[in-house]
Amino acid sequence: MDGDGQERQLNIHLDPEQMAGVYANFANITYSPYEFTVTFARVDHEVEEGEVPGVVVARINMARQFYEELLAAMQDAHSKWSYREGIRNLPETPDDS
Repeated sequence: MDGDGQERQLNIHLDPEQMAGVYANFANITYSPYEFTVTFARVDHEVEEGEVPGVVVARINMARQFYEELLAAMQDAHSKWSYREGIRNLPETPDDS
């Protein structure tokens, strides 16, 4: 909420070519005193010898405060996902009626 009590809503535009997103199976996080950088890559883990090929699919630079908010949001989402998966994977119990 704003300081004057009005609720704000985001109006975020997503280009059609970005709607599918990108796939990453590797991430690297670097930081400076001012910002964090998260680099996402698609890596070929099937290579058994030598250099492992990969391609960067996205790199995101963000302020420390936003990084902390993102980390908290990811932890919250993971907690909710874990809870739901835990319920989904409970063993069936026989009806003792």
